[in-house]
This record gives sequence, C-alpha cells and structure tokens, in this order.
Amino acid sequence: MFLRQKDILLDVILMKPIDLPDVQSRLSPSQFKLTRVGVTGVKKLVHIKRPNKKSVLPLTVVLDLFVDLPASQKGSHMSRNLELVSEIIDETLKTPVSDLESFCAKTAELLLKKHEYATISEVKAEADYFLDVLYPSGQKGIEHYKLIAEARAKSTGDQKKLIGVKVIGMTACPCAMEVVRKLESRGKTCSTPTHNQRNIGTLMVEVPRGTEIVDADDLIHIVEKSFSSPTYSILKRKEEAELVLRAHQKPKFVEDVVRDILSAVLKKYKRLPDEVMVIARSESEESIHKHNAFAERITSLGDLRK
Repeated sequence: MFLRQKDILLDVILMKPIDLPDVQSRLSPSQFKLTRVGVTGVKKLVHIKRPNKKSVLPLTVVLDLFVDLPASQKGSHMSRNLELVSEIIDETLKTPVSDLESFCAKTAELLLKKHEYATISEVKAEADYFLDVLYPSGQKGIEHYKLIAEARAKSTGDQKKLIGVKVIGMTACPCAMEVVRKLESRGKTCSTPTHNQRNIGTLMVEVPRGTEIVDADDLIHIVEKSFSSPTYSILKRKEEAELVLRAHQKPKFVEDVVRDILSAVLKKYKRLPDEVMVIARSESEESIHKHNAFAERITSLGDLRK
C-alpha cells in the first residue's frame, strides 16, 4: 500500500501524463436531447470601442453561455466555455470589440467550434451602463442603466444578435385617475390624483450583418420617452413636485408603454429590414397591489409595419 502511494506521488512530481476518463463523452443512460447546457453568471471585464466614441469603455459583464446537447452524449464540456471567454477577453485588451452584441456573436460562433457535437449555441450578456443626463434642475449628471446583448449561432452558419437596454421609469395609472375624477366630479383641467408605479422598460433590437449600428443610447431614449416620466437619482423638493405633476399629465398602462416603444422603434429604424426582431417589454411594480403588471411584444419590423 505504501509503495503504491509512493509511485503515485512520484508520478505527480515528475508530471507524468495520466490518461483521465472523458465522462462527458460517454453514452447517456437516458437518451434525450437537451436544448441548453452551459454556465451562467460568468463575470468578466470586456473592453468596448464604439466607432463613434474616442475612448475605450470597460464593461463589467455577466455572461451566460450555452450549447445544445445531443441525446447520445452524457454531458457538455463546460470548462471549454470558460476557456473560450478568457481567450476572447485577452484579445479585447489588445483590440477592443466594437460593441457588446458583436462580442456575444463571436463567442457564440466559437462555442460551436469548441463543442463539435453541438448544433446551436447561445450567449447572453448583461452589464451596468452609465449615461450622461440633464436633471430637471438643469444640472448635468450620470444615471445608471442596464445594457443587455444576446447572440445565437447555428452550425449551418446562421447567426442572430440583439442589443438592448433595461430602463427604470415611472408610470401613473390612467384607470384610477378616471375613477377618482368621476367620484370627485373634477373638471378635465384639474390635476387628478392617481397611484404610481416604478416601471421597468426593456427594449431589444436585432442587429443584422452589414447594416447600420443600433446604438444603446438611442434605445435608452426611446424607452424613457415611453414612460409617464423618467426617474432620477437626484431631485430637490420642487423638482419632485414637477416630476409628479408631469407624470400625471401623461398617465399610462404597461400596454401603453410597450406600444409607444414600438411606435418609436418604427420611426427610428426605417432602414432596417423587415425580418429584424424586436422585443419590447414593460413591467410595473404596483404601489396599491401585491402583484406587478406586465406587457410584452415579440415581433419583427415587418409585422409592425403592416
């Protein structure tokens, strides 16, 4: 027993090659194909250099990376996902990528080469994003948003990538406003109270190959204008009052927010082709209910144009 342990220790010290079993490649006992297998919550620093910007933007990105798994294979080689991301990240230090969606698309494409048994790959990314804004007071400041990107690749060569944003704003309920107005017999010109919601608006737009860049800043502006009012980190008492009054002049359901986002997308991206995918989503965190209100449209520009 002692001699055997000594031999193993010598093998380790001398770094002799050991034939390790490839358990993942074994035949699966229950042969069902799996749609997505991979890793989630991978945090990396990605360097972005937008064509219209002078400086390099470092983004702390949280990544999810998946491939499909055939029925015949027991498991996916997940360490390959992490190795690939590290390789691409090292490249961005020397040559920053043009945008987050292109980073995801490149990663998705290379995932299929790493996993020769896979036919579909998917990469999702989310990052904190900060944008210069003008506060109601007239002062300049910086506000926080979420930047999101997705890419899907197929072994046939097909590829799809999307860029999007998550924005927090405010909505005022039009239903409660009309009921209060009716009960109090207020005139149309009077400011009628209603309950408010913190609204999380999400917009994603597909970016086809060889077309114009879809800028995240533009998507943020589209979503913010679709709320009853934007929200801000810093507001003085007078500005708070003005914001509330402004929101009450533009009461909206979650359905209204989604429809206004879609209308703005049609006006902004007239040159994008009909097959471009658009995802618009609105979720209100209700103030007088214990549930949230939700609305969404997943469609193409062609369907919207009809």
